[in-house]
Amino acid sequence: MLKTPIARGVALATLGATLAIPSMAQAAFIEDTKAGLELRNFYMNSDNRQDGAPQSKSDEWAQGFLLRIESGFTEGPVGFGVDALGLLGVKLDSSPDRTGTGILPVDNDGAAPDDYSQLGLTAKAKISKTILKVGTLEPKNMALARSDSRLLPQTFKGGQIISNEIEGLTLDAGYIKEVNQRNDSHYDDLTASLNGASLGGGSIDDFIFAGATYKLMDNLTGAYYYSNLEEAYKQHSFNLIHVLPLGEKQSLKTDLRYARSTDDGSSNVDNKAFGAMVTYSVSGHSFGLGYQEMNGDTGFAYVGGGTDPYLVNYVMIGADFAKADEKSWQARYDFNFASIGIPGLSLMTRYVSGDDFGAGGNGKEWERNTDITYVFQEGALKNLGVKWRNGTYRSNNNRDVDQNRLIVSYTIPLM
Repeated sequence: MLKTPIARGVALATLGATLAIPSMAQAAFIEDTKAGLELRNFYMNSDNRQDGAPQSKSDEWAQGFLLRIESGFTEGPVGFGVDALGLLGVKLDSSPDRTGTGILPVDNDGAAPDDYSQLGLTAKAKISKTILKVGTLEPKNMALARSDSRLLPQTFKGGQIISNEIEGLTLDAGYIKEVNQRNDSHYDDLTASLNGASLGGGSIDDFIFAGATYKLMDNLTGAYYYSNLEEAYKQHSFNLIHVLPLGEKQSLKTDLRYARSTDDGSSNVDNKAFGAMVTYSVSGHSFGLGYQEMNGDTGFAYVGGGTDPYLVNYVMIGADFAKADEKSWQARYDFNFASIGIPGLSLMTRYVSGDDFGAGGNGKEWERNTDITYVFQEGALKNLGVKWRNGTYRSNNNRDVDQNRLIVSYTIPLM
């Protein structure tokens, strides 16, 4: 962990130096380089309302710095480049009785440290329309989606190759060895979120995935991914997305998802997950209805530690509504205020309810979320974003939670 401003400055300077190696200073490498510094201020309050909860609330405030540098590629049949990611989180307010928000780490004494940081480098090579990356990765696909819902994003260590050689077809494959969580400064072994299944003591050493996304028609896209978290699960995931134009400023979007998860090694995973989301959009308004159903001996399986599972009813506070036999539905409304002359302002609100899980099928849970976002469009504050997120979660077999998050972000382009 970097403890002093001098150390942090050296780390950031190292990022710049890494990208300025004279031997690689070719025109495309330099001219195509992009760099930006995101300033992210994050306040989070979680009120754990249930009687007997071990901690009545979590309440923390922190400032994040996210430096991203993406080089171009050297010239020639095979182009080479390097990306860098510098992450720094600084505590603004916290105490041992209010930790646990996930925006700051927790030391052995129960307190949050003054700061935490990570430096990630990624080597990359490009042939035609195929790119290979090795090092720090931020995958976002059906098999593995890194989370960016806290102060700093989750990252992984491994290799990934993405190919777009055939028009309309994207091939994606990867190998993941370790994970750096959203509130940590070092890499750890992978874990599993098994939702009621067991692992049986087997160790998890790696995660592999391979998939394809194909544009079947102008308004229809299909995707398939295979993934395997060693000693935990094997999974086949399918997705169809169709967008039907209905006239001026109107459309109907259908998103269908199915995943089959089975055991691997010492686990007992057995799950079939089906999800569907239908959204009607008209003149800035969007009305969505979703349904999700789990079948099999266990709930949905995915990489643990805060990753975002590819489920239609995965929402804010922590309910993925993916327990064994659970059935859940969602109602969602979005509004873009640009349609009435207020660009930059948007609203999202949704309600999700699930039941039929747990002992005797008597489990019930619901969650309500509201997001209000505004991005300044002009003036001295142009591109400054402010987001307020509010969530309420209730369950008859888990603690109740009321939660608020306030996020202020601004990105400074450097190159």
